[in-house]
Amino acid sequence: EPLKTVATSIEMFRKILDEALPGDNVGVLLRGVGKDDVERGQVLAKPGSVTPHRRFRAQVYILSKEEGGRHTPFFLNYRPQFYFRTADVTGTVVKLPEGVEMVMPGDNVELEVELIAPVAMEEGLRFAIREGGRTVGAGVVTKILD
Repeated sequence: EPLKTVATSIEMFRKILDEALPGDNVGVLLRGVGKDDVERGQVLAKPGSVTPHRRFRAQVYILSKEEGGRHTPFFLNYRPQFYFRTADVTGTVVKLPEGVEMVMPGDNVELEVELIAPVAMEEGLRFAIREGGRTVGAGVVTKILD
């Protein structure tokens, strides 16, 4: 759930800054937000500029066995972890291309995914697919579906 607050202080390497730019690694003091309210993967953004979503279409590459990926194919309803930036959330493959029953290691394929929790994302965002602590695929969001 989005939370509105005001950044009262920004610092990088113990130096106070007037601003931070996308990609900067900074500490931010947020009015009314305690450290227990902040979780890995959350996004700090201008209100309304980024929205959380659960369902999306993506173009993905599934690593081959030789690349350290899966040894076996996966099917509809496969439930790996999806890593967006630093957020990781379980998702289900809810749609495969017409005529495709399974996805083999080494395949490039378009998938539709539904996450168990919404994540801040936009078209063009890259992500990793992980299973049992290892990366098994990589993809890019091509269309937001919710």
